[in-house]
Order: sequence, then structure tokens, then C-alpha cells
Amino acid sequence: MKKWSSYSSDLTNDFYDIIIIGSGIGGLTTGALLALRGKKVLILEKHFKIGGWTHTFKRSNYEWDVGIHYIGEVHKKWAVSRRLFDLISDKKLEWSKMDENYDRIIFPDQSYNFVEPRQRFIDDMIKYFPKEEKAILKYIKLVDGTITSARPYFANKAMQPLLGRITHPFMSKKFFQFSDRTTYDVLSSLTSNKKLIGVLTGQWGDYGLPPKRSSFAMHAFVAKHYLDGANYPTGSSRRIAETISDNIEKHGGTLAVNASVKKIIIKSGRSIGVLMENGDELYSDIVVSNTGIMNTFENLISNEIISQKYQNQLNLIQKTESYVCLHIGLKRAFEELNLKNTNLWIYPDYDHDLNVGKYMDDQNAPFPVLYISFPSIKDSSWDEQHKGFTTVEAITMSRWKWYDNWSSLSWKNRGEEYESYKRQLTKRIMEIVYKNVNGINDSVDHLELSTPLTVRDLANYQNGEMYGLDHNPKRFRQKFLRPRTDIKNLFLTGQDITTVGVTSALFSGLLTASSIEKKNLYKMLK
Repeated sequence: MKKWSSYSSDLTNDFYDIIIIGSGIGGLTTGALLALRGKKVLILEKHFKIGGWTHTFKRSNYEWDVGIHYIGEVHKKWAVSRRLFDLISDKKLEWSKMDENYDRIIFPDQSYNFVEPRQRFIDDMIKYFPKEEKAILKYIKLVDGTITSARPYFANKAMQPLLGRITHPFMSKKFFQFSDRTTYDVLSSLTSNKKLIGVLTGQWGDYGLPPKRSSFAMHAFVAKHYLDGANYPTGSSRRIAETISDNIEKHGGTLAVNASVKKIIIKSGRSIGVLMENGDELYSDIVVSNTGIMNTFENLISNEIISQKYQNQLNLIQKTESYVCLHIGLKRAFEELNLKNTNLWIYPDYDHDLNVGKYMDDQNAPFPVLYISFPSIKDSSWDEQHKGFTTVEAITMSRWKWYDNWSSLSWKNRGEEYESYKRQLTKRIMEIVYKNVNGINDSVDHLELSTPLTVRDLANYQNGEMYGLDHNPKRFRQKFLRPRTDIKNLFLTGQDITTVGVTSALFSGLLTASSIEKKNLYKMLK
């Protein structure tokens, strides 16, 4: 496992072309592309590991990812996402293909398998719902249409301001026909079959909003992403950060952990560097924030600098809800336990919005979703270091306000009441895990629950947000969610300027680097 250098005041002795705050995939991609173009790049990470949601953590014989569960399309070497990963990792990042049955959607009365390739998925849905063939085929066409219309919409974000404003109506008009409607609105226009709608939206946890609240565009991005199969980084998700950071360093870039930025330094309406928590000042031509748009403007920029127009725009968007994740260690190999790597999505009912509403009103109500993932089984190299052991993760929704009583207390020192609450929640989760993952009862060796407070402390999301900004229809209408900000030489990258997901954050890095360079860096992939 790679170790990165901690922040040192010696870094103040240099001047940088680019300082990037935050080392999530958006920041790493931006940094790698600019380093490849000869820029002197410095990436500053508050955490003690590089990678954001791509890093992992270990306990004894176990290692879990914290945010990367499966990635579509990268098994196809010609796919744009694969070519971009290959470029920024110097082709050192390898992928393990998941089983054909990548997702299983589980309801009390029946389970539904999502199986690649695309035509198999279509055929299976028609077998499950033979009277809905017309609706299913129309649904697939709408998903395809959304993806096609999204390309110019996102490309517009990288354009220079004047050209971007002129072309925005033409490049976005078709996309808005999909993004302005909710997922439920679109699907209910195709079918009145509530079960079919519940099944087709069975991956809503991947973007954090149930059908009546999510933009159909966001739903389409996720559905299309996995139609031809899913993958996992060989060597675990930390290999994403390790390989990309190696390439950045190879091209003269610098990465530092334990490097907490206090403020972005702005003079005469222009960003000129960053102020560190220890008082050091680092200077650069350009500053890029990969810490999320709300975190950037609420915490890293003085209020008096933010224009009223920009503040009004920020008020139009909202943060996602939070989550809890139970990390499970099994002291036997998955082959002995007869486990597969198919993700499980477990629901109490087909009406996802109703399920979420009940749970948000009463946390003792049934979980609106429980997602179970098997990271060790997805990784073809797992046995090289962890032979005879298996990891599992179980994730469900949560709310920041449920943790108010302990929010002021420090990590690992929140008292018995907090620990008791976590034990009760762990017990509830494990009851569902045991019911749906057979034969593991005697093999459970380790249980560790992360809460919204963990997310705040380790991922720097102030309210433990799951996916940054809500992916509702209003989000896609916000023109200011783009790399370039109103503050000269201050840029943004990461999922907030595109959408949730590692591949989307990957492309945000491409958009940001293109915007900074004033060139279409997509050409670097050819």
C-alpha cells in the first residue's frame, strides 16, 4: 500500500501553476491531465490518504473500499472512460470484471436480476413483465436518447464564458427534455405497472433520490452505465489513486496529505493561492477546488467576496442526505461460503418514495433500501494478500439531524450512548444481511459501522452528504455548476459540476482541465 508525504512548510518555497484542493478522482484527473501538459501541479489533501472516495481502510485481515462499489464500461478498451483512465494512470490501472448478474433487485415477493449484456437485460425484463414489452423498449430508447443529448450539455460547461453563454440554449435544449422531468414522471407515462417502475428504478441508491424526486437524466446515466456489465479495480479501489498519483509525480507534480487548507487567498477578485491551517501561504496561477461547491463557498472563501448573484444561485441547490455503512469481515473464503459478487438491493416495498418518506419521518421504520456489496469477491487479486477472508458492505440512508447529540464530539470519543445507538443499528442491518446472504452467520469476525459523523470527519462533507448535491431536475438547470467560477483563476472540479459517480467525477476533471487550458483535451485520448 502506497504511503504519501505529509504536508511540509518546505512547499512554500515553490510557486505552482496549479494548486488543487482535495484529491478525489476529479482533483486527481485534473492534476494528471495538467501535469501531462507540463504544468507544475500541487495537490493538497486534508485526509491522511490520497483518493477521496476511492481510498480504502484496513482492519487486521480485511480491507474495505469507502465509496467505489462497481464501475461500468471500463472493460471495453475503446470506451472513453477506459481511455481516460488509461491516460491518467499510465495504463497501470487494471480492472476485474464482475459476474454477468451485476445487480439483484429484491422485494418481499420476488427478486429481479439485472444481467449483462444490454440485450439480455431487455429480454429478462420482458420475461418478468411480458405484458409490458412496448413500455420496456420505449424506456430503453429514452435512456439512449438521454445519453446522446447529454454530450453537448456537458461539453458546454468547458467552453469559455462568452461562447458558452451563446451556445448554451442550443447545446442544452434537447437534454432538458429529459432532465426537467422526474424519473417517475417519465416511467409512469410509459406504464401504469407499479412493480415494473419499482424494478427499473431499483438502482436509485446509486444517485440518492427516489423516482418522484430524481431527474430522469440522472437515472438514465446510471442505468445505461451498467447495461453492458460492471467492473472493480484490481487490487481494490485504492489502486485508482495510487496509479494516478504515481503518474502525476512522474510528470513533476506533488501530492501532500495531512494538508488542511483554511482559505483560498483572493486579491482584487482573483485567486492567487491558499492559506493553510498552520498559517502557511502557498501561491499559484490557478486554484482548483475539488471539495464540493458548497464546501468551497461556505468554508474556503470569505463571505464578503461572494457576489450576491452567486449566493442566490447557491441557494437554489441543496445537499443530499447522508448514509450509514456497515463494514463486515468474514473469516472464511467466499468460495467456501458459496458467495457471488452480485450487488443486492433490498427493499420493503415497490414504492421507493413511500419507503423513503416513512423512514425519514421515523428512523424505526423499515430501511427504504439496504445495499449489500462484496468488494473482496469483485477483486481478482484479493487472495494475494487476504486469502481465506471475505469482506462485505451494507449501506442504507440516514439523516444528519439524527446525530446532532454527538456532532460536537471528536471521532472515537463520542461516548457510550453513541456506541449503543450504533450497536442497535448494526443489529438491525445484520438481521437483513443474514436473511439475504445465506451461510455466513458463523463466519462473521468483524463489524464496524460508519455514520454521517464519520463521513464528515474523514471525507470533509460538513453534513455527511452522500453524493454532494441532490440530482433533481432543478440541479441540471443551474448554469453556474461548471468549472469556471465568477472569481478569476478559481476553478471547480468533482461530481458537483457533473453528476455523482467515479466516472462522472473522472470526466469533471477532463472538463476542468480543458477549461483551464482553453483547449479540448478530449483530443489527448485519441
